[in-house]
Amino acid sequence: MSEDKPVTEVSRADVTLANWRTVPYSRWSFQHVNEIVPSAIIPGTRCGEGAAHIGLDALSSISFAGTRNATSSLRDFLKESETDELVVMKDGRVIADWSAPHSDPSDPHIIFSVSKSLTGLLAGILADKGIVSFESPISRHVPEVAGSAYGDATVQQLFDMEICVDFVESYLDTSGSFDRYRRSTGWNPEKPGDPAPDLKRFICGIGKGAGVHGERHAYRSPNTDLAGIVLERAAGARFAALLSDHLWKAAGAKSDAMVTVDRVGTARAAGGISATARDLALVGDLVRRRGNGIVSADFIGDLWSRRRREAWKKGDQLDLFPDGSYRNYWYETGAGELAAIGIHGQWIWIDPQSETVVVKLSSQRMPVDPALDQAIIRMMRAICRL
Repeated sequence: MSEDKPVTEVSRADVTLANWRTVPYSRWSFQHVNEIVPSAIIPGTRCGEGAAHIGLDALSSISFAGTRNATSSLRDFLKESETDELVVMKDGRVIADWSAPHSDPSDPHIIFSVSKSLTGLLAGILADKGIVSFESPISRHVPEVAGSAYGDATVQQLFDMEICVDFVESYLDTSGSFDRYRRSTGWNPEKPGDPAPDLKRFICGIGKGAGVHGERHAYRSPNTDLAGIVLERAAGARFAALLSDHLWKAAGAKSDAMVTVDRVGTARAAGGISATARDLALVGDLVRRRGNGIVSADFIGDLWSRRRREAWKKGDQLDLFPDGSYRNYWYETGAGELAAIGIHGQWIWIDPQSETVVVKLSSQRMPVDPALDQAIIRMMRAICRL
């Protein structure tokens, strides 16, 4: 099928486990992941009707430097950056929203690694309740990690992406360890001649890389999948239920979210959550309000603490935010904002100074596009300056 084929002409039969993350199929599949990969429900409050569409009138005066550093209007840039949903909330109230013609704002959209940031908030809640300790060794909860890269690491190092692992985060890999990792999650077609283990067994087989834990920021998605297992073991409940009971409903999320699971039911805490943009804005506003009594104010304040700045400076994402830092799966930008970011263009942007939260959900054709990321950051800041 040609990539130019309109999404309205893509039928369910066209979408497979082999192509669901590629254009044009992704414009449909990113809001129907549960039809592609087995998924567990994360119940929301299920109260109230869908919110009325507001539009972009409140943001009509915004312009900024787009992908080619040429001045761009917001509406043009949303189309150019393959946006599916945009929601802007100011002081707890939605002031603007936008949906692409193919997108339904009531359908949960996959958020990829924004899932990590939600997992971090869940951990903060459970730590405040005394259910899990960031200082404890990972092996206390998951003894199966003995002999792996994680055997001598702490839970905090896991949540700060400061684990030294022999693993490469390569989203376009089709034959190496990252492909095998995705097959273990159920995200890629299996290879009969080289079957992958289930997710936990895959993680427990990752060896240690050169260096020591805690020295540098090393962004590796299996870390967060293991973090989800740690939380399940500590709390004695499944990840979807924990997220629903402790964060999702408490934040006021109206719609059910979902998380993909592997063949034995292990949740893809690193990237498998789907949710609506409006519900994600509620979670972002909870963070803006320093936890709003749901997550401890100390935990939220620590996301801005910059205490892991030196590890970030030695790490592999420095170009994204040169003066930033990273804590508990949240990016601190170095300019006062917090961000949760997922591949293919998923963002929660929180600017406490302007009391603004922006959610952008997308089906960008490339998993990572550094130039586009910087243009999106300029867009977020232009919105917040309004």
